[in-house]
Amino acid sequence: MKGLHIKATGRCLPKKILTNDDLSRMVDTNDEWITTRTGIKQRHICDGERNIDLAIGAATRALEKAAVRPEEIGALVVTTFTPDYYTPAVACLLAKALGLSHDIPAFDMNAACSGFLYALQVANGLLLQEERPYALIVGSEVISKTTDWSDRSTCVLFGDVAGAALVERREVGAFCTALGCDGNAVPLYCGGAGDEDRFIRMDGGEVFKFAVRIIPQTVEALLQKSGLTLADIDYFVCHQANKRIIDSAAKKLKAPQEKFFINLDRYGNTSSASIPIALDEMGEAGLLKPGVKTLCVGFGAGFTWGGAILEW
Repeated sequence: MKGLHIKATGRCLPKKILTNDDLSRMVDTNDEWITTRTGIKQRHICDGERNIDLAIGAATRALEKAAVRPEEIGALVVTTFTPDYYTPAVACLLAKALGLSHDIPAFDMNAACSGFLYALQVANGLLLQEERPYALIVGSEVISKTTDWSDRSTCVLFGDVAGAALVERREVGAFCTALGCDGNAVPLYCGGAGDEDRFIRMDGGEVFKFAVRIIPQTVEALLQKSGLTLADIDYFVCHQANKRIIDSAAKKLKAPQEKFFINLDRYGNTSSASIPIALDEMGEAGLLKPGVKTLCVGFGAGFTWGGAILEW
């Protein structure tokens, strides 16, 4: 199957770490309550860093790993719901910082926590029309600025980070995507300009039920489109929102738990950055050898969802 291949990844973390014990001194919670319900132990929080700072760090690392020059990049897509400005886009600032060519598309897109999966499909389409061989996708989020630190149901969940992927088209190898949205904005939302409440609000029970249903559905849709089976997939990389969600989805699929990569204990829910930083850690750990197939699934506000099969 023709399609995208990830050539290199990178990530950038704020220096400040907020542990569960730290949160227990800010709001009525404790480490046991957070860990048993989410699997999260700590998260990185910006303390002076901006979205663009994280995006530059992650993108630069991916370019360095790939030994790719800025002039070889044919498209730049940044996925975020927490940009520094309404306009200009983070991507515009990032393109200038990286020294990318002026005649390529560079823009932000918001599909919430599914953003990275949406961006893979978008980058695939953009490269069909581009002579340059590579596209850069960056998921960059500063969720702490939309967090109500007095709301223990949400403030324990989220973290700030950026993850990047340098992608190229190739003629062989597994690649397919499945994307969707049902327009249900009530269970999970974040206020915007002019809204009195600008913080993330969530009905955790509804989000849990949605996620446990949509992950298996997306996996099955991808397997059907690709002609692969569960046994053909080496690793499943889900959006890192909640360990109980991932465990429940694995059980529903009757797939081995050890095939599901988890790093949310160290980062929390980082929205569209969660899958690229997971892939970056997996690459550093030597898990993503040539021929390895990963199936990635994201879900988020909207409700949106997306999935992709990638071969390394």
